[in-house]
Amino acid sequence: MENIERLGFFYLGKPYDLKTGQTTERPVMYDARDLTTHAVCVGMTGSGKTGLCIDLLEEAAIDRVPAIAIDLKGDITNLLLTFPDLRPADFRAWINLDDARRRNQTEDEFAAATAQTWRDGLAAWGQTPERIRLLRDSAQFLIYTPGSDAGLPVSILHSLEAPHVDWEQQTEEVREQISGTVSALLGLVRGSTDPVRSREHILLSTVFEHFWRQGQNLDLAMLIAAIQNPPVRTLGVADVDTFFPQKDRFNLAMAFNGLMAAPSFQMWLTGQPLDVDQLLYSPDGKPRHSIFYLAHLNDTERMFFVTLLLGQILTWTRTQPGTTSLRALVYMDEIFGYFPPVAEPPSKRPLLTLLKQARAYGVGIVLATQNPVDLDYKGLSNAGTWFVGKLQAQRDKDRLLDGLEGALAGNDDGFDRAWLDKTISALSNRVFLLHNVHEGRPQIFQTRWALSYLRGPLTRPQVRTLMAATKAQLANGQAPAGSAADSPSTPAPAPTNSSTTAEPWWAAAAPTRSTTTPHLSAPAVRLPTAAPRPAVNLTRAALSNAPVLPAEVALTYLPIRAGQGSALRRLTQVAGFRLQADAIDLIYTPAVLGLGAVHFVDVKRGVDQARDLALLLHVRDGDRFLQWHEAEPVNAAQASLLNRPEPDALFADVPPLVSTARALKSLESSFADHLYRSQSFNLWYNPSLKLYSKAGERQRDFSIRCQQAAREARDAEVDVLAQKYNAQIARQQTKLYKQQRDLIENETEATALNREKWVTIGETMVGALLGSRRTRVISTTMTKQRLTDQARLDVVEGRQTMDSLRQQISDLQAQSQRAAEAITSRWSAMLDDVREVKVMPRKTDVAVRLVALAWLPVWEITYTDLAGQMRSERVEAWRG
Repeated sequence: MENIERLGFFYLGKPYDLKTGQTTERPVMYDARDLTTHAVCVGMTGSGKTGLCIDLLEEAAIDRVPAIAIDLKGDITNLLLTFPDLRPADFRAWINLDDARRRNQTEDEFAAATAQTWRDGLAAWGQTPERIRLLRDSAQFLIYTPGSDAGLPVSILHSLEAPHVDWEQQTEEVREQISGTVSALLGLVRGSTDPVRSREHILLSTVFEHFWRQGQNLDLAMLIAAIQNPPVRTLGVADVDTFFPQKDRFNLAMAFNGLMAAPSFQMWLTGQPLDVDQLLYSPDGKPRHSIFYLAHLNDTERMFFVTLLLGQILTWTRTQPGTTSLRALVYMDEIFGYFPPVAEPPSKRPLLTLLKQARAYGVGIVLATQNPVDLDYKGLSNAGTWFVGKLQAQRDKDRLLDGLEGALAGNDDGFDRAWLDKTISALSNRVFLLHNVHEGRPQIFQTRWALSYLRGPLTRPQVRTLMAATKAQLANGQAPAGSAADSPSTPAPAPTNSSTTAEPWWAAAAPTRSTTTPHLSAPAVRLPTAAPRPAVNLTRAALSNAPVLPAEVALTYLPIRAGQGSALRRLTQVAGFRLQADAIDLIYTPAVLGLGAVHFVDVKRGVDQARDLALLLHVRDGDRFLQWHEAEPVNAAQASLLNRPEPDALFADVPPLVSTARALKSLESSFADHLYRSQSFNLWYNPSLKLYSKAGERQRDFSIRCQQAAREARDAEVDVLAQKYNAQIARQQTKLYKQQRDLIENETEATALNREKWVTIGETMVGALLGSRRTRVISTTMTKQRLTDQARLDVVEGRQTMDSLRQQISDLQAQSQRAAEAITSRWSAMLDDVREVKVMPRKTDVAVRLVALAWLPVWEITYTDLAGQMRSERVEAWRG
């Protein structure tokens, strides 16, 4: 059998002869790129439909293609039942006990028999246990359970967040997302609603658009408030209260409030966000297969969640660059009721839009159903691949044929209804008709043995068992198994405050010196600061009013970011007793603040980035010199600095080292030199792919981009290779066809000459009896014999030539496959060739914006400890 480990091709099974009931050894290798035109799988219960779809997902995982699977019945969770060692103990916890009892076997006996069945089944289909290990190593499999904590819980709040899009360019697309989200939400509280005529739908859509246009995220509490007090005064040309009276709006708000207050709904608000990027790839860029288990939900809840998820997938899809290679798969195992021909459930529009648009972005949609009657075949005309299995009722087959006739209208190969009717009727279990618009005539094949243990639908307790280890890792702050901590490709610059107001909100509300005695319950201990060189603990005698400094000395004041209450809470977190402050004083301590910017430019690598930096040098008495490499990065920008202190504050002494303009000027010069020598812009670089990471792009995202680039380059190179070999194979096949025609002619001629020879011999014998001239007769006979022998020789040579041409064609096909495998191996190896490069600034690209004596606000809290002793502790008020 041909090599089945061919990246870019999915091993689905083997060709099947309906007459003999036998398979051939040649595998059915499905081109993964054909899934970008989507696929539909139809078959009754027991037809093997689920097994085929799991085969498809397994192959995608081995090819490192991520997937999102919507599992309405619980079958697709079997993808996590993979046992490379094939030990009976591996199967023991998952076998169906009723099956064991029906076979009069103990549980251990049945587990051993199941393990042997899987070992034999894999071997019969040219697969080894190592292929199971390859599957597990190639992708990460996770089960999400919306509305439940059996698997990974899912928060729907991400669906209410404003998308990061250009409203001017993508208004229609965002409104489609809003419509789907609103329809899903209203489906929970009011049943289905008409997006055009429903007052509720119009109001909520307007609310969403109002907040999303401002880039403001929504949550259910904000939505309830906006329903009662809409942020707009008119809907259409009518006043809000006329179009949707306040009393009716209150009833709608209370319906949402009741939903939000229900204890069972709280599970929908916690857990993993519906972030498609995170669903498809782990933090270290490993492909994920995220399975959404929905068997525990009722119909309304399923429709609600499926609509939200499809909307998020559609939004993510539109943000991806175009490609002709397969980027990701979206699979739904039962679309009955979600894609009907006449009705418009909330799920239908995003699903139809995905079928129409996802192809351009390399996202393949695979839909499956056992109910072919209630499907919108007009919408499914966007599907290029159809897997048709055994059907239960004649009406199912007739409806499917009607739908296929419309869906495949215009196909160059035509639509042979009679042949399809006869073929579908002859299908047996695990035997499917594959109709692919990218290939020639449809073919019949039998599905391969699944690598996963097809135990059947899992229950919630079983899902809980499967995901227990992963949930424990997440609870401990670890990434799920198979992933690593996320790491940025570029060191994050010091955060800055983008406010442009002279007096930030926290400065206006800053507390002053006080002798109040707040009473808080928590601990009291000196908190360590994040500064490398913390401010000195001054005594009361060292404090005074603002010192007088030369006018040339640049002064600035950092704002108060932690008020008195916050400072007390921080102190009392570790004390273990109720702390009561006797006095709280605001003290300013001196430091040197440097604000600067570094511009990184590298045309070759596509870098043109500016980085703002703020460094703080803490100053202590006795320092002989200051070094910027000991400075602390801080969150400070010129817009957030203050030009005067808080009233009634006390000041520490200023060390001579920073008390003159000359000293600050020297620090300004060394600050510029420090920025020039210490700052760099780090990029990830793949020299094989000639790709650089983008500004701010994480290593994970760069890794994902490299995977897609390698897949596209591989596919393009394989296409060129295929064209080359296909041309050679076509020439040899043309010669073979010509030789076949010549052979038929030679065989016909040889048969005719042989017949003539015997006729001549007969004539010779008759002539001899009648006294004819013998010499002429013998000459004629010899001529006939010579011609017959030559004709036979031509036949033999023709057959030898045909055998040679067949061998040449076989050799070319083998060469083509080996060359394709070499290409895929080479591109796969290139993914690991990632290194870090640095872009250094030029001296002219360094700008110093400010070097000044900075006064840092600190709260000094005086309190009495448990021993009755008076103590003073300090908390830095300038830290958030």
